[in-house]
Amino acid sequence: MKAFSGGIKPKHSKLTEKKEVKAAKLPKRVVIPLLQHTGAVCKPLVNVNDHVAVGQKIGDSEEDMSALIHASISGVVKEIKEMPHPLGTKVNSVIIESDGKIEWHESVKARDNVDSLSKEELLKIIKEAGIVGLGGAGFPTHVKLNVKDKKIDTLIINGAECEPYLTADHRLMLEQTEKIVKGLEIIKKVVGAEKAIIGVEDNKKDAIALLYEKVKDKNIEIVSLKTRYPQGAEKLLIYSILGRKVPARGLPLDVNVVVNNVGTAKAVHDAVYENKPVIERIVTVTGAVKDPGNFTVRIGVLFKDLIEECNGYSGDTKKIIMGGPMMGIAQETANVPVVKGTTGLLVLDKIDIEAKEPCIKCARCVDACPMLLIPAFIAKFSGKELYEQADSFNALDCFECGCCAYVCPSKIPLVELIKKGKMEIMKKLKKK
Repeated sequence: MKAFSGGIKPKHSKLTEKKEVKAAKLPKRVVIPLLQHTGAVCKPLVNVNDHVAVGQKIGDSEEDMSALIHASISGVVKEIKEMPHPLGTKVNSVIIESDGKIEWHESVKARDNVDSLSKEELLKIIKEAGIVGLGGAGFPTHVKLNVKDKKIDTLIINGAECEPYLTADHRLMLEQTEKIVKGLEIIKKVVGAEKAIIGVEDNKKDAIALLYEKVKDKNIEIVSLKTRYPQGAEKLLIYSILGRKVPARGLPLDVNVVVNNVGTAKAVHDAVYENKPVIERIVTVTGAVKDPGNFTVRIGVLFKDLIEECNGYSGDTKKIIMGGPMMGIAQETANVPVVKGTTGLLVLDKIDIEAKEPCIKCARCVDACPMLLIPAFIAKFSGKELYEQADSFNALDCFECGCCAYVCPSKIPLVELIKKGKMEIMKKLKKK
């Protein structure tokens, strides 16, 4: 196993790693955005006053780079309008009021002939289920797995979960191990990989031991990874496990690898074996709440309702973050919904606010950068709107892990500046 350059060792604060997943209460109302993925916004397939069942398709797009949206509860469509989204925008959303029942759509039923299904049939099932990268990236899984011009020799299932505080994947590996393994086998068949590997950070020894036991008679390898943030990043995971370097601006496909999250593998199992679309996911709710935990949550539940599942706030709330403290997104309000990419909610009652100081050229950001970039230069050029210069320092290779900002003694908002530069560079590239 290789060790990637840079990275950091933040305090992991896994407050909920021993807490079993509980089902959140059935919501009285959900707000389901028609964009929960990379790609095109879906168009509504339902109208106001329509009655919908759990698992019924309510959003679709003519674009392949998209992901179907399904009703997460049964009830009546009350409104279809733009609503706040946890990414900070407003997105056309379907608002459903529960009928108090759990009425599943007729399409959701067990499938017996799984072994006989072809690659094409499996891809269609995965697409119909609206599966996206459930590690938070949100890339449509049917697009990722539809490999046409590359030979895939290795499938990696990502169980690193290196973000501080988050434990949803850890609990999933402990509680639904067999479904992850079965989902892995389906993905392996779809991409035609010869080898399959599950990578887990070595601070999850119980999950590693259980996975070893479940795959001992299968052609699946379990790799114990060094606990170091951001070990779970695709390119770093590939290097750590296989020693292969994904080229600049390249993809895992360029080194004959496909990477999927453990949650995505489990969702593939549910779609293929049970014909169940993505209508719920495990979310870690932690930090300054009275009873932190891991919950199975219906898509569309508002953050404020999920916090109530934890018996409310435990202090004077300063910030709510969707995701972890390193790559998560700070929220303006708790009146936004859980989406497919919501791995966790982190509530903070303290924030270290320090004045930004001039760069002292200490190079700590360079030492910490796992992509071997010079974050201070990229941020400086981006701040001065010198985007060509930022691009010349490979700004687009930054995946915004936050290591540079974490170690910066001057508290410069490096990630914010680099993100701005990347957005402008991408705009120019699209115009070409």
